[in-house]
Amino acid sequence: MVSIDFASIGDLWDRVFGTQPAPDDWLVVVTAVVALAAVVPRPLWRLSRNAITIAHEGGHGLIALVTGRRLDGIRLHSDTSGLTVSRGRPTGPGMILTAAAGYTAPPLLGLGGAWLLSAHHITLLLWLTTVLLLAMLVMIRNAYGALTVIVTGAAFLLISWLTGPDVQSAFAYTAVWFLLLGGVRPAFELQSKRRYGGAGDSDADQLGRLTHAPPVMWLFLFHAVSLCSLVGGGRWLLGL
Repeated sequence: MVSIDFASIGDLWDRVFGTQPAPDDWLVVVTAVVALAAVVPRPLWRLSRNAITIAHEGGHGLIALVTGRRLDGIRLHSDTSGLTVSRGRPTGPGMILTAAAGYTAPPLLGLGGAWLLSAHHITLLLWLTTVLLLAMLVMIRNAYGALTVIVTGAAFLLISWLTGPDVQSAFAYTAVWFLLLGGVRPAFELQSKRRYGGAGDSDADQLGRLTHAPPVMWLFLFHAVSLCSLVGGGRWLLGL
């Protein structure tokens, strides 16, 4: 006969959905500096950009499912590029939203994370991220992509399960700052590539063909979303 320990379930519920103490102001600033250091220097960015690619391709995949498209799979590559394949109507709102979700996903996820942290739901943020990464893992179709998602998910799971509030706060704030700051750089990189005739099949160009609007308009949207998310999320994180 299986017995259910309702007390343990209640403790787990309180641990995940309860609130945790807000970190000191100095820690919030330090985590912002650490995240910035992972974004600005090119050598570190080549490695850390993998996390942005996970969010980028995850955004494509999530919106494809939400809009009723069939998600065939996601591939993540060692050069930090990625590919999300979905099936459905080749035109229309679902395809447009799916294509627009990539560059906007990392900063919007950062904004959502900043809102959770401003409400002191630090552990909930870590667990939600773990669940999203596990869901994404099911759709990964290459070894490098699977390894990247597993390592990232394991980091969030271990931090949320094995560490105390201080370490969880430092990790969560660093991760959210990274999404906010790292979500800004890819749009500028895309703009630079397009200036020199590259990235002809980028998300902005695909959206241009789908909507008959200039790709630069969609590039402006990517900039607007990332910069506004950084400003709004930063204010939440700093308690302004």
